[in-house]
This record gives sequence, C-alpha cells and structure tokens, in this order.
Amino acid sequence: MNAVNPSSTASKAQTILLVDDDEFSRDVMIGMLEELGISKIRTAGDGNDGLRVLKEMPETPDVLICDILMPDMDGMSFLTELAKLKYPGRVALVSGIDSDILSIAEKVVRDDGLKIVGAFLKPIKLTHLSQMVSDPVA
Repeated sequence: MNAVNPSSTASKAQTILLVDDDEFSRDVMIGMLEELGISKIRTAGDGNDGLRVLKEMPETPDVLICDILMPDMDGMSFLTELAKLKYPGRVALVSGIDSDILSIAEKVVRDDGLKIVGAFLKPIKLTHLSQMVSDPVA
C-alpha cells in the first residue's frame, strides 16, 4: 500500500457511511478508513439498509461511500432517494463495473444535486479513499 499520512488526509471526527453489498470490500475499506484515522464508520449492505442506517444516525455522515451495483435497492436507486431527501453530505461512488458506466452514474448523481467527491473503480486504493474523505466537492 502507498504511504499516506493520516493527519494530512482525514479528521478522526469525520463520520462515514459505507453502503456496499460485498462484505470483503466493506472490510477492506473499513481497514483503510481506520488507517486514515477515521473511527466513526457505519455500514449497510444495500440501499434499503443504507436508508435505514442513515435515519438511525445521530448526525449526517460527512461522506457517504456507495457501491453502484447491489441487490434489492441498488446504488443508483439509493442515491436517487438521497437526492429526494436533499442529503447534504459528500458522496463517493465505487464499483467494479466499467469505468464508462461509472462516469455516467457520477454525472446522473451530480445532476440530481448530490455533492460528488469522486467515482472510483474497485479494488479501491488507499490514495483514492483518502481523496474521498479529504477533498471538497469536485
């Protein structure tokens, strides 16, 4: 892994909601977020679960990281619901799908009014994850 200075990339006070149906991907990203110094991490396995977890959270997550392809409620449907709720936090897209499709998804979500900080192909790199949690809205 690339060396990333946690103090220069993310604040421990940040809250992250990670929505991804792949348990292995979630575990890897959780480990990397912790390496970046982030300890407030909630997870969800699909869009429906993501909406439930979001409602239960005492504060709006600073960054919501969302997979595009998931069972039940997929990432695009979930993000459409977030836009309807006028979700104020930053959103990062991740997926193992084709980069062209991921770019289209990013444009659609941005056009829906969400604050996108990037769209990245899996497997996610530590430098990309660091960018997601530290960059202002692109």
